Amino acid sequence: MSGVKSLSQDTINIIKSTVPVLAEHGETITKRFYELVFSNHPELLNIFNHAHQKQGHQPKALANTVYAAAMYIDNLEAILPVVKQIAHKHRSLTIKAEHYPIVGKHLLLAIKDVLGDAATDDIIQAWGEAYGVIADVFITVEKEMYDEAEEKQGGWREYRKFVVTNKIKESDVITSFYLKPKDGGEISEFEPGQYISIKAVIDGEEYTHIRQYSLSDSPFKDYYRISVKREKGRDGLPDGMVSNFLHDQVDEGDVLEVTAPAGDFILKQETERPVVLISGGVGQTPLVSMLKTIVEKDPERKVTFIHAAINGSYHALKEEVIEATSKSNHANYFFCYEAPTQEDRVVKDYQKEGLIDLEYLQSILENNDAEFYFCGPVPFMKVIYSALKDWGVRNEDIHFEFFGPQGELDS
Repeated sequence: MSGVKSLSQDTINIIKSTVPVLAEHGETITKRFYELVFSNHPELLNIFNHAHQKQGHQPKALANTVYAAAMYIDNLEAILPVVKQIAHKHRSLTIKAEHYPIVGKHLLLAIKDVLGDAATDDIIQAWGEAYGVIADVFITVEKEMYDEAEEKQGGWREYRKFVVTNKIKESDVITSFYLKPKDGGEISEFEPGQYISIKAVIDGEEYTHIRQYSLSDSPFKDYYRISVKREKGRDGLPDGMVSNFLHDQVDEGDVLEVTAPAGDFILKQETERPVVLISGGVGQTPLVSMLKTIVEKDPERKVTFIHAAINGSYHALKEEVIEATSKSNHANYFFCYEAPTQEDRVVKDYQKEGLIDLEYLQSILENNDAEFYFCGPVPFMKVIYSALKDWGVRNEDIHFEFFGPQGELDS
């Protein structure tokens, strides 16, 4: 990373010495960090995902990031892909440079709070210096992303008002929203696989709620489309705040505030290698965009779309996938239903009953020489990731997207 401020060897040594401590106490520290920062700066609740805080996903993701930063403090180039991935999220959430000192202050307070006397003045000072360097990297990368988003043809910097021109029910749980800019201007193109952020202003809620939704159509349109699953609460957790707001309260003609497309889970278009798209549930949304892009832009490229749903009632965008693959002699699809309904069994428009596993992948694919993209619920993704690794698929050919904070698939 050119232009990154250098740290003294003493500071580097101190940071590296804290790696075992972060491995043990990192999540406790980040949970305390969020308690402190929201207590002192409740306005930040307009940006952060409240549900991910309550579920513990965000503290864990931050702990992993802090741990990685400590591990590679003398070689930040190694975590540049992670920095860019997080920076995409930050730009989409309109995180600003002035937020970083607030975060740094409360992260140091949390370290001191959790570690007590073990957090010596030398450790706190070293982490203060290191955080300053890491923050500068994020600020620089994110500024470039803001500038790029604004300078694109049809682009913009932060939020822009979009009108819901169509609202279409795709299945029992998924509805699509078609969005066009209220100002009547152009919209910037996006890379298939990217997402936009929606700012929800909900009656009775003190703070705004921001969620990212993958764009579920190809980039060559005069609208953006998101296909949203209604999230029902489980394990004592409440229903999805924004997904239910969109389903129940947002109608055609309503206006939503939207940030420009972002994200690094994107289709490689500079290669002609075969593509395999594997999705579970609403995880198909970025992959449908990829499928339609390949068929419309590069119909000679081989692409296989494999989708898992509970049954036909839950299966969204089915006809769209069938139609897209029909336009190319090099595209095909396979639908897997975990628990087909009686109607599904009569119509029989799925190819496998049960779950996707390695044996099934090997039965429908010629070989493992392809670019693999997958997305879906975390348990589903873990199974797919394990299957691909067991099949010997190269790391550089495996691409995936988490809906929410970054997690781990090999745990």
